[in-house]
Amino acid sequence: MKRREFITLLGGAAAWPLTVRAQQPAMPVVGFLSSRAPGESADLAAAFRQGLAEAGYVEGQNVSLEFRWGEGRYERLAGYAVELVRRAVTVIVTAGGDPAAQAAKAATATIPIVFVSGSDPVKVGLVASLNRPGGNITGVHLLILGLGAKRLGLLHELMPTVNLVGLLVNPNFADALTQLRDVEDAAQSLGLKLVVQKAGTEIEIDTAFADLVRQKTGAILVISDPFFASQRLQIAALAARYAMPAMFELREYAIAGGLMSYGPDLANGYRQGGVYAGKILKGAKPAELPVEQPTKFELVINLKTAKALGLQIPDRLLALADEVIE
Repeated sequence: MKRREFITLLGGAAAWPLTVRAQQPAMPVVGFLSSRAPGESADLAAAFRQGLAEAGYVEGQNVSLEFRWGEGRYERLAGYAVELVRRAVTVIVTAGGDPAAQAAKAATATIPIVFVSGSDPVKVGLVASLNRPGGNITGVHLLILGLGAKRLGLLHELMPTVNLVGLLVNPNFADALTQLRDVEDAAQSLGLKLVVQKAGTEIEIDTAFADLVRQKTGAILVISDPFFASQRLQIAALAARYAMPAMFELREYAIAGGLMSYGPDLANGYRQGGVYAGKILKGAKPAELPVEQPTKFELVINLKTAKALGLQIPDRLLALADEVIE
């Protein structure tokens, strides 16, 4: 080949990437819509990224992520969901409870949606069934919201002489009423009286604890709610300040200083959400991916907090505990 011909060929090749790049599909974008806040959800976002990586997708290499955080303001989620749809994301992953999933469902009937939620997806109308979801939605049902009666029972076992139990409820959370009824039924069967305190803001949480102390409640059960989870440091600190034994839904609370928690492994649920998002990026259809459910629930006891409260944890509870924080 002559030198001039080689240079011409080389010059032509230099122009190829521009044409090829225009024809190649853009990097897929996964939208992540959560009702929680980014700072306190860093470990959960990391678990989600881990699940994506297990499915073969790494942020910045072969997938892009778009995050939207409600920060406990559920009314923001509808607008954020519309933003993600306009962004033409490939998949939307929702987290932090049913409000985010419902916002995404209302925004699109075509973009695949993967939820990570404690609400029963069949009862709230997200999917037709767990095995065959149908439509454009599937995900991970963490079974968090149906465990209120179990949590109350564990709290009663720890403190059998306490007859007046406080209940912290967020009236802005759609599933709060269902949970409240379940706990009220359980309280009646256990012979307990409940003092219900409603709180939907940080200031209202402060007020609720002060009111419970004035009413001489002997313990508190915090109803499952993503906003409460985002405020777990505040809630655990208030429980410590008022020497109030408290039962929670997730290990996160016990790590923050709460007395006890009973629920699923939340981080693993987020990881599973990432795996499902990766499967959809590879071509799987949400309608054909059965809703995942946890097979194990964790009882976590903060022994340091128990000692600070002057409580002796029964041997049976210690034997049942999956984790004891000392």
